[in-house]
Amino acid sequence: MSKSALSAPHFHNEDAAFAYVETHLWPHGPVCFHCKGTERVGKMAGKTTRAGLYKCYACRKPFTVRMGTVFESSHVPLRVWLQIIYLMCSSKKGISTRQIHRIIGGSLKTAWFLGHRIREAMSAGSLPAMGGNGGGIEMDETYFGPRNEILKRTKRGKASHSSQRSVVALVERGGNSRMFHVERADKKTVLGLLAKHAKQDSKLYTDESALYWQATGFVKDHSVVRHADGIYVRGEAHTNTVEGVFGIFKRGMRGIYQHCGEQHLHRYLIEFDFRYNNRERLGADDIIRSEKALLGVIGKRLTYRTSRGQSTA
Repeated sequence: MSKSALSAPHFHNEDAAFAYVETHLWPHGPVCFHCKGTERVGKMAGKTTRAGLYKCYACRKPFTVRMGTVFESSHVPLRVWLQIIYLMCSSKKGISTRQIHRIIGGSLKTAWFLGHRIREAMSAGSLPAMGGNGGGIEMDETYFGPRNEILKRTKRGKASHSSQRSVVALVERGGNSRMFHVERADKKTVLGLLAKHAKQDSKLYTDESALYWQATGFVKDHSVVRHADGIYVRGEAHTNTVEGVFGIFKRGMRGIYQHCGEQHLHRYLIEFDFRYNNRERLGADDIIRSEKALLGVIGKRLTYRTSRGQSTA
C-alpha cells in the first residue's frame, strides 16, 4: 500500500469503515434491507449499540449495510475486510491465505473463506460479447495443475494434458480478458466459448492448434501464427497478449497460492481477470480497483458450505 492508503481512516476505525461502505453502497442514503424503505430510517445510537446499526420504523426491523452482501454473518471487523480487499486488488499476483491469516488473526479457515468471498465480489456476472467492428481477440488454452500432475508423461514422452486442469482464455486487445476452467479443452468446448463471448465481426488470432480450425464460422477473420515453426509474430497476428495473461495467472498460482483444489479454480480465474480488466492502462489504480470490488459485494452471499463445493440441501 502507499502511505496515503495506509493512513485512510476506514482501514483503522470501525465507524469510519461503515461510513465508507455506506457511502459506496447507499449513495442516496440508507435503504432498509427488509422492506427497501428509505424515508423512515434512523441510525441507532448508544454505548452498547454495534457500529453501523439502523432501524426502519416502517417495518420496525434493524439492519446494517452488511446485510445482503458478502460481509453478512461475518465476525471479521469491516475495517479488516476493507484492508484485505485493498491488498487483493493491489497485489498483482494476489495474496495468500496464510498472509491474510497473519494480518487478521483468528483461524486459517476464516482467512480462507474471506478470500473466497472477496473473489465472489469480483465476479462480473453476465458479460457482453467481446470485440466487434473488426476488433482483435486472441484465444488460447493452457493446462495447469499440481507439479506431480504436470510431470506425468505419456508413452511418447510428452506431458499428458488429460491429467491437468484446462483453462481457455479470450483476451480483447486493449480490453478485457476472460478465463474459463473447462473439463476438457476440445474443439466443441473451445468453439462454444468463442460463439458465446465473441462478436461475429471480430478478428481472431490463435496459434496453429486444430481446436480453432473451424473458427471462421464464428468470427469475421481468423489469423494463425505457427509456433511449431518458430513464428511468434506475423504482422498483426500473434498471441502474446493472451500468453501474458496466462503468465501472470501461473506465476500467481504457483508462487502465491501454490495449492488450489480444482473446484475452486474458477474463483481464482475471476480474481486474475478482475485485476487485469481493471489495470492502470485502462485508468484504474489500486483505489479505483478496490472501490469496484466493493461495489460488487451486493447480492452475492456465499456460505462456507457452498464455498467448499458442498450442497446446501
